[in-house]
Amino acid sequence: MFYLKLIRPLNLLLIIVMLVVFKYGFLAPLDVQVALGNLDFSLLVIATVCIAAGGNVINDLFDVPIDTINKPEKVIIGKHISDKQANIFFIVLNVIGVGCGFLLANRLNNPSLAIIFIGVSALLYIYASYLKSLLFIGNIVISFLVALVAILLIIFDILPAIDTDNMDMQVTSAGVLLQYAGFAFVINLIREIVKDIQDVNGDKNGGRGTLPIAIGRKRAVKVVFALGALSVAGVIYYMYQVLYSHQTIATYFLILILAPLLFFCIKAWNGTHDKDFKLLSILLKGILFLGICSILFYPEVILN
Repeated sequence: MFYLKLIRPLNLLLIIVMLVVFKYGFLAPLDVQVALGNLDFSLLVIATVCIAAGGNVINDLFDVPIDTINKPEKVIIGKHISDKQANIFFIVLNVIGVGCGFLLANRLNNPSLAIIFIGVSALLYIYASYLKSLLFIGNIVISFLVALVAILLIIFDILPAIDTDNMDMQVTSAGVLLQYAGFAFVINLIREIVKDIQDVNGDKNGGRGTLPIAIGRKRAVKVVFALGALSVAGVIYYMYQVLYSHQTIATYFLILILAPLLFFCIKAWNGTHDKDFKLLSILLKGILFLGICSILFYPEVILN
């Protein structure tokens, strides 16, 4: 049970949902020519989830002193699982993830693609041990890795199957996936700053250089509000430019993405207590999930 909590199963479930929805809810209805069959896609999911789970473990391992201050009731390593057990768990998860990545790359007759899984595994370790302490850099890195989930399908599923007869649809679908990757990046970046505001006391004692520590908690809250407001403006612009003539997905965006983002901005402007920022963090995760699911309606935009 403690090993399960350590890998944050809800976050891993979101990764699985992203990959499944993008492939079977978006690419399949468009009849896009792709490279991954069900077995190869399963290897991609396993590799991605295991490496992400390993990143969660190593992150918690380095964060024990800080988490003891910020959320002592949730500390697992050192209480229920030893440092040695956590390290072994981290290694096992990465061996499985990278191994599945090697197998997938070889099945696609492009062994060099395996470097992506090795690179992500290494980057997660560097993030947990060093980059997380750097002003804004850690936020950008982890948000890029969240966005990478969508990009993986372009790299492993679309590009290896590029064909002149179906290239227009392949390029179009890849473009949409990049747009959703951008959305995931922005929403997660805001959430990372919100989490830093929550954890400011422990981060300060741990020598971290997060945005709230650098510019103060109140100013960081204003940055979060500004980023939220820019996201609202971006969604409105996108709805007007792309979705205005597609009633179903436009309504979805209006009710389930734009409205929660506006609520987020209101709460962010008035946020002062830890419980406020906890609510904002949960709200952003919900917006990210709902945003990803909106791609189920996107074939209507492309085909009509």
